[in-house]
Amino acid sequence: MANAEIIIVDDKLLPQAVELYNAAFRPKREVDYFKRRFIFTANHVLQSAHLAMKNGLSEEIVLACLLHDTVQELIKVDHGWWSAQLYEPYVSEKVAFAIRYHQALRFYEDKAYGYEYPEIYRMFFGEDYKPEPYIEAAYQMVRNHKWYFETRMVTVNDLYSFEPGVNPQLEEFTDIIGRHFKQPKEGLGYDNSPVAHMWRSLATPDRPL
Repeated sequence: MANAEIIIVDDKLLPQAVELYNAAFRPKREVDYFKRRFIFTANHVLQSAHLAMKNGLSEEIVLACLLHDTVQELIKVDHGWWSAQLYEPYVSEKVAFAIRYHQALRFYEDKAYGYEYPEIYRMFFGEDYKPEPYIEAAYQMVRNHKWYFETRMVTVNDLYSFEPGVNPQLEEFTDIIGRHFKQPKEGLGYDNSPVAHMWRSLATPDRPL
């Protein structure tokens, strides 16, 4: 019991203690989320962006590669659509488009751009897998869109971005983020945008209410 008493906190001080803790660890900038919340996706998207930069692609494509899978820290299904929604208020329409529709393009080869159907998809979905109609419709739309190249490049640089031992650092991309990401002065999650609740959910995923 003596040891148990050590962890007892005055209930009058508890709310202030919780708020101080949340303030100290709550991410507010995109770079904060990479360092504190994008634990499982960070290395992959950093590799993807690093490869896009190495391939001489535009800064907007590099940014799309950097952001394209990060929403999987919150939800995995339809992650292209969710990711685009998460970032739309803060990036260009082109970047959001590439992020949204990379999900559909993954299922369709384009050898002219160096994209082959991933062998791992045959393992996941089976040899005879046919994408759902909404994926097919999205692909057909994007195939004839002016931003097809940007979207396809996300898939190309996604496919080869699982190299063990390759660990690019976020600092490689901070200038690109600064030029192309509209950081709200209130902080992500506190700017009253239509997606603020998504950022708050990423910031404090275990909050009880």
